[in-house]
Amino acid sequence: SGVTDAVVAEVDRALTAHELIKVKIGGDDRAERVAVGDALCQRTDAAAVHRVGKVVILWRPRPIDEL
Repeated sequence: SGVTDAVVAEVDRALTAHELIKVKIGGDDRAERVAVGDALCQRTDAAAVHRVGKVVILWRPRPIDEL
């Protein structure tokens, strides 16, 4: 169903806790999966470090105040 606010919030929470996460993006259209991954990166200020099939690996450094 796309990149909803709830999905963005959960990805943001996971990135804050773990810095590096894997996200499985459903669908058969490769271009659509890439677009969803790019939208997640943009909305969470993360970087897509690798893509394999339907999985994108996102990375975002922890905030300095949490180190």
